[in-house]
Amino acid sequence: MDASTSGTPTIQYHNIPDQPITTIVAAPVSAFLRQVRHCFGDSTPGEFPLAANPSIVLHATCSFFRHPANFAPDYELSISELAALDMCQKRAIFKPMTDEERQTLKQRCGGSWKLVLRFLLAGEACCRREKSQAIAGPGHSIAVTLTGAVYSFGSNSSGQLGHGNTEEDWRPRQIRSLQGIRIIQAAAGAGRTMLISDAGRVYAFGKDSFGEAEYGVQGIKLVITPQPVDSLKDIFVVQAAIGNFFTAVLSREGRVYTFSWGKDSKLGHKTEPNDVEPQPLLGALENIPVVQIAAGYCYLLCLACQPSGMSVYSVGCGLGGKLGHGSRTDEKYPRLIEQFQLLNLQPMVVAAGAWHAAVVGLDGRVCTWGWGRYGCLGHGNEECESVPKVVEALSNVKAIHVATGDYTTFVVSDDGDVYSFGCGESASLGHNTALEGQGNRHANVLSPELVTSLKQVNERVVQISLTNSIFWNAHTFALTESGKLYAFGAGDKGQLGIELVNNQTERGNPEQVDIDLN
Repeated sequence: MDASTSGTPTIQYHNIPDQPITTIVAAPVSAFLRQVRHCFGDSTPGEFPLAANPSIVLHATCSFFRHPANFAPDYELSISELAALDMCQKRAIFKPMTDEERQTLKQRCGGSWKLVLRFLLAGEACCRREKSQAIAGPGHSIAVTLTGAVYSFGSNSSGQLGHGNTEEDWRPRQIRSLQGIRIIQAAAGAGRTMLISDAGRVYAFGKDSFGEAEYGVQGIKLVITPQPVDSLKDIFVVQAAIGNFFTAVLSREGRVYTFSWGKDSKLGHKTEPNDVEPQPLLGALENIPVVQIAAGYCYLLCLACQPSGMSVYSVGCGLGGKLGHGSRTDEKYPRLIEQFQLLNLQPMVVAAGAWHAAVVGLDGRVCTWGWGRYGCLGHGNEECESVPKVVEALSNVKAIHVATGDYTTFVVSDDGDVYSFGCGESASLGHNTALEGQGNRHANVLSPELVTSLKQVNERVVQISLTNSIFWNAHTFALTESGKLYAFGAGDKGQLGIELVNNQTERGNPEQVDIDLN
Protein backbone atom coordinates (compact mmCIF):
# COMPACT_ATOMS: atom_id res chain seq x y z
CA MET A 1 0.00 0.00 0.00
CA ASP A 2 1.24 3.49 -0.84
CA ALA A 3 2.32 5.00 2.46
CA SER A 4 1.78 8.53 1.18
CA THR A 5 -1.95 8.01 0.84
CA SER A 6 -2.62 5.52 3.62
CA GLY A 7 -2.78 8.11 6.38
CA THR A 8 0.14 6.48 8.20
CA PRO A 9 2.52 9.03 9.81
CA THR A 10 6.05 9.26 8.40
CA ILE A 11 8.53 7.25 10.50
CA GLN A 12 11.67 9.21 11.35
CA TYR A 13 14.93 7.24 11.57
CA HIS A 14 17.51 9.15 13.60
CA ASN A 15 20.45 7.63 11.75
CA ILE A 16 19.11 8.34 8.25
CA PRO A 17 19.02 11.90 6.91
CA ASP A 18 15.59 13.16 5.98
CA GLN A 19 15.70 12.93 2.18
CA PRO A 20 13.38 12.16 -0.71
CA ILE A 21 12.62 8.50 -1.26
CA THR A 22 13.91 8.73 -4.84
CA THR A 23 17.46 9.29 -3.60
CA ILE A 24 17.28 6.09 -1.55
CA VAL A 25 15.60 3.82 -4.09
CA ALA A 26 17.30 3.99 -7.48
CA ALA A 27 14.59 2.33 -9.54
CA PRO A 28 11.00 3.50 -9.35
CA VAL A 29 8.59 1.07 -7.74
CA SER A 30 5.19 0.65 -9.35
CA ALA A 31 2.37 1.24 -6.90
CA PHE A 32 -0.31 -1.42 -6.45
CA LEU A 33 -3.75 -0.48 -7.65
CA ARG A 34 -6.00 0.20 -4.70
CA GLN A 35 -9.29 -1.62 -4.71
CA VAL A 36 -12.27 0.61 -4.02
CA ARG A 37 -14.61 -1.06 -1.54
CA HIS A 38 -17.79 -0.37 0.32
CA CYS A 39 -17.02 -0.37 4.04
CA PHE A 40 -20.47 0.19 5.52
CA GLY A 41 -22.96 -1.38 3.13
CA ASP A 42 -24.66 1.57 1.41
CA SER A 43 -22.14 4.08 2.68
CA THR A 44 -19.93 6.09 0.36
CA PRO A 45 -17.21 3.93 -1.24
CA GLY A 46 -13.74 4.62 0.01
CA GLU A 47 -11.07 3.50 2.39
CA PHE A 48 -11.74 0.70 4.87
CA PRO A 49 -10.82 2.26 8.25
CA LEU A 50 -9.73 -0.95 9.98
CA ALA A 51 -8.78 0.74 13.24
CA ALA A 52 -12.34 2.01 13.60
CA ASN A 53 -13.77 -1.52 13.18
CA PRO A 54 -11.84 -3.87 15.45
CA SER A 55 -14.42 -6.64 15.14
CA ILE A 56 -13.79 -6.72 11.36
CA VAL A 57 -10.07 -6.94 12.02
CA LEU A 58 -10.62 -9.85 14.39
CA HIS A 59 -12.88 -11.60 11.91
CA ALA A 60 -10.29 -11.21 9.16
CA THR A 61 -7.58 -12.50 11.49
CA CYS A 62 -9.70 -15.46 12.60
CA SER A 63 -10.50 -16.30 8.96
CA PHE A 64 -6.84 -16.11 8.01
CA PHE A 65 -5.84 -18.52 10.79
CA ARG A 66 -8.96 -20.63 10.21
CA HIS A 67 -10.34 -20.26 13.74
CA PRO A 68 -13.99 -19.29 14.36
CA ALA A 69 -14.57 -15.81 15.75
CA ASN A 70 -17.64 -16.99 17.75
CA PHE A 71 -19.47 -13.68 17.35
CA ALA A 72 -21.04 -11.64 14.58
CA PRO A 73 -19.17 -8.62 13.18
CA ASP A 74 -20.00 -5.45 15.07
CA TYR A 75 -19.20 -2.02 13.64
CA GLU A 76 -19.50 -0.25 17.01
CA LEU A 77 -17.70 -2.36 19.64
CA SER A 78 -14.23 -1.37 20.77
CA ILE A 79 -11.44 -3.89 21.27
CA SER A 80 -12.01 -3.90 25.04
CA GLU A 81 -15.76 -4.45 24.59
CA LEU A 82 -15.11 -7.31 22.15
CA ALA A 83 -12.68 -8.90 24.59
CA ALA A 84 -15.24 -8.59 27.38
CA LEU A 85 -17.98 -10.14 25.21
CA ASP A 86 -15.68 -13.00 24.27
CA MET A 87 -14.94 -13.67 27.96
CA CYS A 88 -18.66 -13.47 28.83
CA GLN A 89 -19.35 -16.21 26.28
CA LYS A 90 -17.05 -18.52 28.23
CA ARG A 91 -19.11 -18.17 31.44
CA ALA A 92 -21.47 -21.06 32.18
CA ILE A 93 -24.61 -19.04 32.92
CA PHE A 94 -24.08 -16.75 29.90
CA LYS A 95 -23.66 -19.48 27.27
CA PRO A 96 -27.29 -20.66 27.09
CA MET A 97 -28.74 -17.14 26.96
CA THR A 98 -30.46 -15.99 23.78
CA ASP A 99 -29.32 -12.82 22.02
CA GLU A 100 -32.35 -11.00 23.40
CA GLU A 101 -31.61 -12.17 26.95
CA ARG A 102 -27.99 -11.10 26.60
CA GLN A 103 -28.96 -7.64 25.42
CA THR A 104 -31.41 -7.32 28.32
CA LEU A 105 -28.67 -8.28 30.76
CA LYS A 106 -26.30 -5.81 29.12
CA GLN A 107 -28.75 -2.95 29.59
CA ARG A 108 -29.49 -4.04 33.16
CA CYS A 109 -25.77 -3.97 33.97
CA GLY A 110 -25.25 -0.49 32.53
CA GLY A 111 -25.00 -0.91 28.75
CA SER A 112 -21.49 -2.38 28.52
CA TRP A 113 -20.13 -5.89 28.04
CA LYS A 114 -17.33 -4.97 30.44
CA LEU A 115 -19.95 -4.34 33.13
CA VAL A 116 -21.66 -7.64 32.26
CA LEU A 117 -18.33 -9.45 32.66
CA ARG A 118 -17.75 -7.81 36.03
CA PHE A 119 -21.24 -8.88 37.10
CA LEU A 120 -20.62 -12.50 36.05
CA LEU A 121 -17.16 -12.74 37.63
CA ALA A 122 -18.35 -11.15 40.89
CA GLY A 123 -21.10 -13.75 41.20
CA GLU A 124 -18.70 -16.62 40.59
CA ALA A 125 -16.19 -15.30 43.12
CA CYS A 126 -18.51 -14.71 46.06
CA CYS A 127 -20.69 -17.82 45.64
CA ARG A 128 -18.15 -20.44 44.47
CA ARG A 129 -20.37 -20.94 41.44
CA GLU A 130 -19.11 -23.81 39.24
CA LYS A 131 -16.79 -24.94 42.06
CA SER A 132 -16.95 -27.54 44.82
CA GLN A 133 -18.56 -26.47 48.08
CA ALA A 134 -19.72 -27.73 51.46
CA ILE A 135 -22.74 -26.50 53.44
CA ALA A 136 -22.94 -26.92 57.23
CA GLY A 137 -26.69 -26.84 57.70
CA PRO A 138 -28.72 -27.07 60.93
CA GLY A 139 -28.13 -30.70 61.89
CA HIS A 140 -27.38 -31.94 58.37
CA SER A 141 -24.74 -31.27 55.74
CA ILE A 142 -24.48 -31.03 51.95
CA ALA A 143 -21.31 -31.40 49.84
CA VAL A 144 -21.17 -30.61 46.12
CA THR A 145 -18.26 -31.90 44.04
CA LEU A 146 -16.55 -30.11 41.18
CA THR A 147 -18.43 -32.35 38.73
CA GLY A 148 -21.81 -31.54 40.29
CA ALA A 149 -22.43 -34.70 42.31
CA VAL A 150 -24.12 -34.18 45.70
CA TYR A 151 -23.46 -35.95 49.01
CA SER A 152 -25.57 -35.54 52.14
CA PHE A 153 -25.32 -36.73 55.75
CA GLY A 154 -26.61 -36.01 59.26
CA SER A 155 -30.12 -35.44 60.59
CA ASN A 156 -32.89 -36.70 58.31
CA SER A 157 -36.13 -36.42 60.30
CA SER A 158 -37.79 -34.52 57.44
CA GLY A 159 -36.13 -36.33 54.53
CA GLN A 160 -33.68 -33.44 54.04
CA LEU A 161 -30.88 -35.83 52.98
CA GLY A 162 -32.81 -36.75 49.83
CA HIS A 163 -32.18 -40.49 49.98
CA GLY A 164 -35.83 -41.56 49.95
CA ASN A 165 -36.11 -42.18 53.69
CA THR A 166 -36.00 -40.39 57.05
CA GLU A 167 -33.12 -42.32 58.60
CA GLU A 168 -30.20 -40.44 60.14
CA ASP A 169 -26.81 -41.29 58.61
CA TRP A 170 -23.32 -40.05 59.46
CA ARG A 171 -21.84 -41.57 56.30
CA PRO A 172 -21.67 -39.19 53.31
CA ARG A 173 -23.86 -40.75 50.62
CA GLN A 174 -24.37 -39.57 47.08
CA ILE A 175 -27.94 -38.62 46.13
CA ARG A 176 -28.43 -41.13 43.33
CA SER A 177 -31.70 -39.72 42.03
CA LEU A 178 -29.75 -36.68 40.77
CA GLN A 179 -27.57 -38.67 38.37
CA GLY A 180 -27.36 -36.87 35.03
CA ILE A 181 -28.04 -33.49 36.69
CA ARG A 182 -25.07 -31.22 37.45
CA ILE A 183 -25.58 -29.25 40.67
CA ILE A 184 -23.67 -25.98 41.06
CA GLN A 185 -25.19 -24.47 44.23
CA ALA A 186 -26.75 -25.70 47.48
CA ALA A 187 -28.57 -24.24 50.48
CA ALA A 188 -29.54 -25.94 53.74
CA GLY A 189 -32.11 -24.85 56.30
CA ALA A 190 -33.69 -26.54 59.28
CA GLY A 191 -35.14 -29.77 57.88
CA ARG A 192 -34.88 -28.51 54.30
CA THR A 193 -32.43 -28.60 51.38
CA MET A 194 -32.37 -26.74 48.06
CA LEU A 195 -30.11 -27.56 45.10
CA ILE A 196 -29.56 -25.59 41.89
CA SER A 197 -28.48 -27.17 38.61
CA ASP A 198 -26.32 -25.71 35.86
CA ALA A 199 -29.54 -25.37 33.84
CA GLY A 200 -31.01 -23.02 36.45
CA ARG A 201 -33.53 -25.53 37.84
CA VAL A 202 -34.20 -25.69 41.58
CA TYR A 203 -34.70 -28.98 43.42
CA ALA A 204 -36.02 -29.04 46.98
CA PHE A 205 -36.60 -31.74 49.58
CA GLY A 206 -37.33 -32.07 53.29
CA LYS A 207 -40.03 -29.87 54.79
CA ASP A 208 -42.38 -28.87 52.00
CA SER A 209 -42.44 -25.18 52.90
CA PHE A 210 -40.54 -22.05 51.91
CA GLY A 211 -41.45 -20.14 55.06
CA GLU A 212 -41.85 -22.54 57.96
CA ALA A 213 -40.29 -21.50 61.26
CA GLU A 214 -36.90 -23.00 61.95
CA TYR A 215 -37.94 -24.83 65.09
CA GLY A 216 -40.81 -27.32 65.23
CA VAL A 217 -43.01 -29.04 62.66
CA GLN A 218 -46.27 -27.44 61.54
CA GLY A 219 -47.82 -30.54 60.01
CA ILE A 220 -46.58 -29.85 56.49
CA LYS A 221 -45.88 -32.89 54.32
CA LEU A 222 -42.34 -34.15 53.76
CA VAL A 223 -40.48 -34.62 50.47
CA ILE A 224 -37.81 -37.30 50.80
CA THR A 225 -36.21 -37.13 47.33
CA PRO A 226 -35.18 -34.06 45.30
CA GLN A 227 -38.14 -32.61 43.39
CA PRO A 228 -38.11 -29.69 40.93
CA VAL A 229 -39.78 -26.52 42.18
CA ASP A 230 -42.44 -25.94 39.51
CA SER A 231 -43.12 -22.34 40.50
CA LEU A 232 -39.50 -21.49 39.56
CA LYS A 233 -39.44 -23.29 36.21
CA ASP A 234 -39.54 -20.02 34.27
CA ILE A 235 -36.74 -18.41 36.30
CA PHE A 236 -33.10 -19.35 35.67
CA VAL A 237 -31.89 -19.52 39.29
CA VAL A 238 -28.21 -19.31 40.28
CA GLN A 239 -28.41 -19.09 44.09
CA ALA A 240 -30.80 -19.81 46.96
CA ALA A 241 -30.75 -18.65 50.59
CA ILE A 242 -32.90 -20.09 53.38
CA GLY A 243 -33.71 -17.77 56.28
CA ASN A 244 -36.06 -18.15 59.20
CA PHE A 245 -39.67 -17.75 57.96
CA PHE A 246 -38.65 -17.12 54.35
CA THR A 247 -36.60 -18.29 51.37
CA ALA A 248 -34.93 -16.17 48.68
CA VAL A 249 -33.58 -17.04 45.22
CA LEU A 250 -31.41 -15.09 42.79
CA SER A 251 -31.84 -15.24 39.01
CA ARG A 252 -28.97 -15.15 36.51
CA GLU A 253 -30.07 -11.64 35.51
CA GLY A 254 -29.54 -10.51 39.11
CA ARG A 255 -33.18 -10.34 40.18
CA VAL A 256 -34.21 -11.40 43.70
CA TYR A 257 -37.38 -13.34 44.47
CA THR A 258 -38.70 -14.28 47.91
CA PHE A 259 -41.17 -16.80 49.31
CA SER A 260 -43.30 -16.18 52.40
CA TRP A 261 -42.76 -13.83 55.34
CA GLY A 262 -46.16 -13.85 57.09
CA LYS A 263 -48.94 -11.29 57.09
CA ASP A 264 -46.88 -8.24 58.07
CA SER A 265 -45.45 -7.53 54.60
CA LYS A 266 -41.91 -7.57 55.99
CA LEU A 267 -40.51 -8.18 52.50
CA GLY A 268 -42.89 -5.80 50.79
CA HIS A 269 -45.57 -8.42 50.05
CA LYS A 270 -48.18 -10.44 51.91
CA THR A 271 -47.91 -14.22 51.79
CA GLU A 272 -48.55 -17.23 53.98
CA PRO A 273 -45.87 -19.71 55.15
CA ASN A 274 -47.14 -22.39 52.75
CA ASP A 275 -47.15 -20.16 49.65
CA VAL A 276 -45.06 -21.56 46.80
CA GLU A 277 -45.15 -18.66 44.34
CA PRO A 278 -42.03 -16.46 44.17
CA GLN A 279 -42.53 -12.74 44.65
CA PRO A 280 -40.07 -10.23 43.11
CA LEU A 281 -38.22 -8.14 45.67
CA LEU A 282 -39.59 -4.67 45.04
CA GLY A 283 -38.05 -1.27 45.67
CA ALA A 284 -34.51 -0.04 45.08
CA LEU A 285 -33.19 -3.29 43.56
CA GLU A 286 -35.81 -3.72 40.85
CA ASN A 287 -33.44 -2.28 38.24
CA ILE A 288 -30.09 -3.03 39.89
CA PRO A 289 -28.41 -6.43 39.30
CA VAL A 290 -27.57 -8.47 42.40
CA VAL A 291 -24.67 -10.95 42.44
CA GLN A 292 -25.14 -12.55 45.87
CA ILE A 293 -27.84 -12.95 48.51
CA ALA A 294 -27.41 -13.94 52.17
CA ALA A 295 -30.24 -14.78 54.59
CA GLY A 296 -30.12 -14.52 58.38
CA TYR A 297 -32.74 -14.62 61.10
CA CYS A 298 -35.63 -12.72 59.49
CA TYR A 299 -33.50 -10.50 57.24
CA LEU A 300 -31.83 -10.54 53.83
CA LEU A 301 -28.64 -8.96 52.48
CA CYS A 302 -28.07 -8.33 48.76
CA LEU A 303 -24.69 -7.60 47.14
CA ALA A 304 -25.42 -5.37 44.15
CA CYS A 305 -23.27 -4.61 41.11
CA GLN A 306 -23.65 -1.12 39.64
CA PRO A 307 -21.56 0.89 37.15
CA SER A 308 -20.34 2.99 40.09
CA GLY A 309 -19.18 -0.11 42.00
CA MET A 310 -20.38 -2.77 44.41
CA SER A 311 -22.86 -2.04 47.21
CA VAL A 312 -24.95 -3.82 49.86
CA TYR A 313 -28.69 -3.52 50.47
CA SER A 314 -30.59 -4.95 53.44
CA VAL A 315 -34.26 -5.66 54.16
CA GLY A 316 -36.27 -7.26 56.96
CA CYS A 317 -35.97 -7.31 60.74
CA GLY A 318 -33.61 -4.70 62.22
CA LEU A 319 -33.21 -6.08 65.76
CA GLY A 320 -29.64 -5.69 67.02
CA GLY A 321 -28.80 -3.27 64.22
CA LYS A 322 -28.13 -6.12 61.80
CA LEU A 323 -29.49 -4.18 58.80
CA GLY A 324 -26.56 -1.76 59.10
CA HIS A 325 -28.44 1.56 58.87
CA GLY A 326 -27.59 3.02 62.28
CA SER A 327 -30.90 2.00 63.87
CA ARG A 328 -32.83 -1.10 64.91
CA THR A 329 -35.93 -0.46 62.85
CA ASP A 330 -37.32 -2.89 60.28
CA GLU A 331 -37.13 -2.23 56.54
CA LYS A 332 -39.90 -3.51 54.26
CA TYR A 333 -37.96 -2.66 51.11
CA PRO A 334 -34.23 -2.99 50.31
CA ARG A 335 -32.23 -0.05 51.59
CA LEU A 336 -28.65 0.85 50.69
CA ILE A 337 -26.11 0.51 53.52
CA GLU A 338 -24.37 3.86 53.13
CA GLN A 339 -21.56 3.28 55.63
CA PHE A 340 -19.36 1.51 53.07
CA GLN A 341 -19.07 4.71 51.07
CA LEU A 342 -17.89 6.56 54.20
CA LEU A 343 -15.34 3.80 54.83
CA ASN A 344 -14.22 3.92 51.17
CA LEU A 345 -14.73 0.16 51.05
CA GLN A 346 -16.06 -1.71 48.03
CA PRO A 347 -17.88 -4.88 49.23
CA MET A 348 -17.04 -8.11 47.40
CA VAL A 349 -18.44 -10.86 49.68
CA VAL A 350 -21.35 -10.63 52.12
CA ALA A 351 -22.40 -13.00 54.92
CA ALA A 352 -25.56 -12.94 57.05
CA GLY A 353 -25.39 -14.63 60.44
CA ALA A 354 -28.40 -15.20 62.65
CA TRP A 355 -28.02 -11.83 64.38
CA HIS A 356 -24.95 -10.22 62.83
CA ALA A 357 -23.44 -9.69 59.40
CA ALA A 358 -20.04 -9.33 57.75
CA VAL A 359 -18.48 -8.11 54.50
CA VAL A 360 -15.09 -8.52 52.83
CA GLY A 361 -13.92 -5.54 50.80
CA LEU A 362 -11.95 -5.47 47.58
CA ASP A 363 -8.92 -4.29 49.57
CA GLY A 364 -9.18 -7.23 51.98
CA ARG A 365 -10.65 -5.35 54.92
CA VAL A 366 -13.41 -7.03 56.96
CA CYS A 367 -16.46 -5.20 58.35
CA THR A 368 -18.95 -6.57 60.87
CA TRP A 369 -22.13 -5.22 62.41
CA GLY A 370 -25.23 -6.30 64.34
CA TRP A 371 -25.57 -8.01 67.69
CA GLY A 372 -22.10 -8.40 69.25
CA ARG A 373 -22.89 -11.12 71.77
CA TYR A 374 -19.97 -13.46 72.65
CA GLY A 375 -17.61 -11.23 70.64
CA CYS A 376 -18.92 -12.37 67.25
CA LEU A 377 -18.11 -8.96 65.70
CA GLY A 378 -14.41 -9.29 66.53
CA HIS A 379 -14.04 -5.83 68.07
CA GLY A 380 -12.80 -7.07 71.47
CA ASN A 381 -16.15 -6.60 73.23
CA GLU A 382 -19.77 -7.74 73.14
CA GLU A 383 -21.31 -4.45 72.10
CA CYS A 384 -23.76 -4.05 69.23
CA GLU A 385 -22.82 -2.10 66.12
CA SER A 386 -25.68 -0.68 64.05
CA VAL A 387 -23.43 0.26 61.10
CA PRO A 388 -20.55 -1.70 59.51
CA LYS A 389 -17.29 -1.31 61.42
CA VAL A 390 -13.84 -2.41 60.24
CA VAL A 391 -12.30 -5.23 62.31
CA GLU A 392 -9.04 -3.51 63.26
CA ALA A 393 -7.52 -6.70 64.67
CA LEU A 394 -7.38 -8.00 61.07
CA SER A 395 -5.66 -4.90 59.67
CA ASN A 396 -2.60 -6.94 58.68
CA VAL A 397 -4.69 -9.66 57.01
CA LYS A 398 -5.96 -9.51 53.42
CA ALA A 399 -9.26 -11.40 53.60
CA ILE A 400 -10.93 -13.10 50.64
CA HIS A 401 -13.83 -14.94 52.30
CA VAL A 402 -16.06 -14.58 55.37
CA ALA A 403 -18.69 -16.85 56.92
CA THR A 404 -21.10 -16.16 59.77
CA GLY A 405 -23.33 -18.30 61.97
CA ASP A 406 -25.14 -17.98 65.26
CA TYR A 407 -22.82 -15.50 67.03
CA THR A 408 -19.73 -16.89 65.26
CA THR A 409 -17.55 -15.54 62.45
CA PHE A 410 -14.78 -17.04 60.30
CA VAL A 411 -12.41 -15.16 57.98
CA VAL A 412 -10.16 -16.73 55.32
CA SER A 413 -7.05 -14.82 54.19
CA ASP A 414 -5.52 -14.75 50.73
CA ASP A 415 -2.76 -17.13 51.88
CA GLY A 416 -5.27 -19.70 53.19
CA ASP A 417 -5.05 -18.89 56.91
CA VAL A 418 -8.30 -19.01 58.90
CA TYR A 419 -9.34 -16.75 61.78
CA SER A 420 -12.42 -17.19 63.98
CA PHE A 421 -14.15 -15.37 66.82
CA GLY A 422 -17.39 -15.39 68.76
CA CYS A 423 -19.28 -18.12 70.57
CA GLY A 424 -17.18 -21.18 71.39
CA GLU A 425 -20.08 -23.51 72.10
CA SER A 426 -19.82 -26.97 70.49
CA ALA A 427 -16.08 -26.39 69.84
CA SER A 428 -17.08 -24.95 66.46
CA LEU A 429 -14.40 -22.20 66.47
CA GLY A 430 -11.59 -24.75 66.08
CA HIS A 431 -9.38 -23.33 68.84
CA ASN A 432 -8.94 -26.57 70.76
CA THR A 433 -5.18 -27.05 71.23
CA ALA A 434 -5.48 -29.54 74.09
CA LEU A 435 -6.16 -33.25 73.87
CA GLU A 436 -9.72 -34.40 73.37
CA GLY A 437 -11.59 -34.01 76.65
CA GLN A 438 -9.05 -31.59 78.13
CA GLY A 439 -8.83 -27.82 78.19
CA ASN A 440 -11.61 -25.30 77.53
CA ARG A 441 -12.39 -25.53 73.87
CA HIS A 442 -15.79 -23.88 74.46
CA ALA A 443 -14.39 -20.49 75.45
CA ASN A 444 -15.76 -17.42 73.69
CA VAL A 445 -13.30 -15.39 71.60
CA LEU A 446 -13.77 -11.61 71.48
CA SER A 447 -11.10 -10.83 68.87
CA PRO A 448 -9.97 -12.75 65.77
CA GLU A 449 -7.60 -15.63 66.51
CA LEU A 450 -5.72 -17.82 64.04
CA VAL A 451 -7.21 -21.32 63.88
CA THR A 452 -3.93 -23.14 64.41
CA SER A 453 -5.59 -26.56 64.17
CA LEU A 454 -6.36 -25.83 60.50
CA LYS A 455 -2.85 -24.47 59.96
CA GLN A 456 -1.53 -27.89 60.95
CA VAL A 457 -3.31 -29.72 58.12
CA ASN A 458 -0.88 -28.05 55.66
CA GLU A 459 -3.66 -27.31 53.18
CA ARG A 460 -4.73 -23.95 51.78
CA VAL A 461 -8.32 -23.30 52.91
CA VAL A 462 -10.59 -21.65 50.30
CA GLN A 463 -14.05 -21.90 51.91
CA ILE A 464 -15.55 -22.04 55.39
CA SER A 465 -19.15 -22.99 56.10
CA LEU A 466 -20.74 -22.98 59.55
CA THR A 467 -24.18 -23.63 60.99
CA ASN A 468 -26.36 -20.53 60.83
CA SER A 469 -29.06 -21.46 63.33
CA ILE A 470 -30.15 -20.40 66.81
CA PHE A 471 -31.68 -23.80 67.65
CA TRP A 472 -29.04 -26.30 66.53
CA ASN A 473 -25.56 -27.05 67.86
CA ALA A 474 -23.04 -25.61 65.44
CA HIS A 475 -20.50 -27.41 63.28
CA THR A 476 -17.96 -26.08 60.80
CA PHE A 477 -16.50 -27.20 57.47
CA ALA A 478 -13.18 -26.11 55.98
CA LEU A 479 -12.68 -26.85 52.27
CA THR A 480 -9.14 -26.83 50.91
CA GLU A 481 -7.81 -25.95 47.48
CA SER A 482 -7.10 -29.61 46.74
CA GLY A 483 -10.72 -30.60 47.46
CA LYS A 484 -10.23 -32.06 50.94
CA LEU A 485 -12.99 -31.39 53.47
CA TYR A 486 -12.30 -31.00 57.20
CA ALA A 487 -15.02 -30.92 59.88
CA PHE A 488 -15.22 -29.98 63.56
CA GLY A 489 -17.83 -28.93 66.11
CA ALA A 490 -21.12 -30.67 66.94
CA GLY A 491 -21.66 -34.12 65.48
CA ASP A 492 -24.55 -35.49 67.54
CA LYS A 493 -26.69 -36.06 64.43
CA GLY A 494 -23.90 -37.29 62.17
CA GLN A 495 -23.57 -33.88 60.50
CA LEU A 496 -19.75 -33.99 60.57
CA GLY A 497 -19.60 -36.95 58.21
CA ILE A 498 -17.36 -38.65 60.78
CA GLU A 499 -18.22 -41.57 63.04
CA LEU A 500 -18.23 -40.59 66.72
CA VAL A 501 -17.75 -43.34 69.29
CA ASN A 502 -17.86 -43.72 73.09
CA ASN A 503 -20.78 -41.31 73.44
CA GLN A 504 -18.89 -38.46 71.81
CA THR A 505 -21.05 -35.62 70.51
CA GLU A 506 -18.46 -33.29 68.98
CA ARG A 507 -14.98 -32.93 67.50
CA GLY A 508 -12.64 -30.22 68.80
CA ASN A 509 -9.98 -30.61 66.12
CA PRO A 510 -10.53 -30.69 62.33
CA GLU A 511 -10.88 -34.19 60.96
CA GLN A 512 -10.96 -35.09 57.28
CA VAL A 513 -14.27 -36.23 55.84
CA ASP A 514 -14.07 -39.16 53.45
CA ILE A 515 -15.11 -37.24 50.31
CA ASP A 516 -12.95 -35.92 47.47
CA LEU A 517 -14.77 -32.81 46.27
CA ASN A 518 -12.45 -32.27 43.32
